[in-house]
Amino acid sequence: MSLSRFLTDLSASVEEERPAQNEYALQQQQHPTGLSNTPVPTFDLPGVENPMEFLRTHTDDRSADAKIKIKHGTTTLAFRFQHGIVVAVDSRATAGSYIASGTVKKVIEINPFLLGTMAGGAADCQYWETYLGIQCRLHELRNKSRISVAAASKYLSNLVYSYKGMGLSMGTMICGWDKSGPALYYVDSDGTRMKGDVFSVGSGSTFAYGVLDQGYHWDLSVDDALELGRRSIYAAGHRDAFSGNTLNLYHVKEDGWHFINNYDFNKLHYDMAYGYEERLKKDAPLLA
Repeated sequence: MSLSRFLTDLSASVEEERPAQNEYALQQQQHPTGLSNTPVPTFDLPGVENPMEFLRTHTDDRSADAKIKIKHGTTTLAFRFQHGIVVAVDSRATAGSYIASGTVKKVIEINPFLLGTMAGGAADCQYWETYLGIQCRLHELRNKSRISVAAASKYLSNLVYSYKGMGLSMGTMICGWDKSGPALYYVDSDGTRMKGDVFSVGSGSTFAYGVLDQGYHWDLSVDDALELGRRSIYAAGHRDAFSGNTLNLYHVKEDGWHFINNYDFNKLHYDMAYGYEERLKKDAPLLA
């Protein structure tokens, strides 16, 4: 066999065994906008043979060769009560021991009746919940009615499950009001989906649950429910190094969600006497 014939056969065999990444690149050429007939969005993959393994090797804390030690930290919570749902989140984003931002908006406003919270990878939560908002709007246009909270959470769960094991990091709560009333679901990047009345997600959730479990009951008034949300997130921000800066508070009602206010943790601690030491000072004249 001549050398030229051998090289030709070798080239043909390489083309046949070319990894799926090149088939994906061909698909991207056919759909340069990233849109195709598939129900999920498509992406350009990095120029490595196994993108998932590359990501795991360089970012997973359990890998000895990890170049980037990603530490996730936040506190988000939501709970149902007789007048709707209270959603409260902090605003701190961390990259390891470095505070990357103190003004992150961790509530994604999916539509006027649906909210999603952000815990885990900020980019993952922001992208997929924004994409969920697009699908909810398409559902509304096709069916002439708003999507239910159950259906929206199920859509997100199915969507992220199709990317399970690919490095997504999400722990979100889908909160909203539909024909059946207020509804609250927890969805994470493994495709887990749970319905419940009280959820808190993030590194500070242990501290938040301590306050929530003590003060929560279904018959809370609106003012008491908002105060419980504030105090729960404050407790997490005060004790957890990866949570803090400011607190964003929402109330989901029958006519949609309402943004209540943004609160600075320092002002809660000192001016509103949320801190233990400040409460002692405030109550000192009464104890004398």
